[in-house]
Amino acid sequence: MEAQKISVGLDIGTTKIVAMIGCKNEYNKLEILGIGKSKSLGVHRGVVNNITQTIQSIQQAVSESESNSGLKIEEVTVGIAGQHIRSLQHSDYITRENSELVINEEDIDRLINQVHKLVMLPGEEIIHVLPQDYKVDGQAEIKEPIGMYGERLEANFHVVVGQVSSIRNIGRCVQTAGLNLEGITLEPLASSNAVLSQEEKEAGVALIDIGGGTTDLAVFKDGIIRHTAVIPFGGNVITEDIKEGCSIIEKQAELLKIKFGSAWPGENKDNEIVSIPGLRGRDPKEITLKNLSKIIHARVVEIVEQVYVEIKNYGHEEQKKKLIAGIVLTGGGSQLKHLKQLVEYITGMDTRVGYPNEHLAGDSDSDITSPMYATAVGLVMDSLSRQEKTIIEIPEDNDAEMEQELTQIPEPSRNKDRGFLDKLTERVKHFLDNAE
Repeated sequence: MEAQKISVGLDIGTTKIVAMIGCKNEYNKLEILGIGKSKSLGVHRGVVNNITQTIQSIQQAVSESESNSGLKIEEVTVGIAGQHIRSLQHSDYITRENSELVINEEDIDRLINQVHKLVMLPGEEIIHVLPQDYKVDGQAEIKEPIGMYGERLEANFHVVVGQVSSIRNIGRCVQTAGLNLEGITLEPLASSNAVLSQEEKEAGVALIDIGGGTTDLAVFKDGIIRHTAVIPFGGNVITEDIKEGCSIIEKQAELLKIKFGSAWPGENKDNEIVSIPGLRGRDPKEITLKNLSKIIHARVVEIVEQVYVEIKNYGHEEQKKKLIAGIVLTGGGSQLKHLKQLVEYITGMDTRVGYPNEHLAGDSDSDITSPMYATAVGLVMDSLSRQEKTIIEIPEDNDAEMEQELTQIPEPSRNKDRGFLDKLTERVKHFLDNAE
């Protein structure tokens, strides 16, 4: 067997940092070779606020996954999220000089590059430009304009914007931890690759990734991402509320939430009580599960309602934009008991919990198939697809025939947003190299 191509995903979250090593097996499924996890210190709501601590946490997660797999990690694909990410809709057009020629990739790239010149707020930069639909000479609703004739090419775009300093800080942490930055991906996109099927993306689906510090939303319809949003609340605020409401320490509040927490208060009887040991010789505390679920319920309702506002902003209530596949929950927060029922109750949409096991090899560890690791699995997949793309592009044999063959291969399904992410990665690398 040829040397396996390994890829590494690094998910820098608010509560944990996960380094995951994976490769493709003979059935083209993802085999996880090693995983390392460390407590995320220095990250708040998806944004790095202490460089030194974040570097230590990254090193810890990386060395754990190295010792698990017996492999050395050099390059990583990093996910970016955080409260600084926002999205907007924008339409733009170009006029083609020669309408006798058919529309090709270059025209679309020119249009996308034009969108990148939009003036943003200070410190902000465009991360993704995702074309929604095109118009050619006023003819609307064109999915793929390549190969058509026309003079004026217009498109509606979904533009994702983030703070460049936050992205550079992540780049700096990765570099100082002794790793190379292979690529940058938006986390909701990574987790959607891991847990959504193509049919769902076609039918229309909202992916809600409930992390520790933030809740990410990505809406897909007709196979294209239509809307993204980051809500600055996650599982940590629920833990915080339990801590305040029951007057206990954070560690106990987290355990209570995981073991006994429920998002539906009606489930618990009045006489169900948990006793928690008191601190340093103090009397133990008795907490009723009903009260616990009331605290959780109040906060979860708030998070879900905010997400639902975003789904409505996308236009879910319009017939044409209806999300037929409903909602998929993922991330550590999706494991809360009865959350699925509560989301269905608030939104009136079908809901399921998304597990990243579709793309994983059959004998994968049950821990890895948990929704907690959906983003990390998505990042590894992303890294592998990037490697495959590079391999296809590399053959630089000066053989004219070979070149001709390569140029003849049509490439309509190319991911347009990928190109820019690579550019962004390049820019961050360039900045880090010159910042010494």
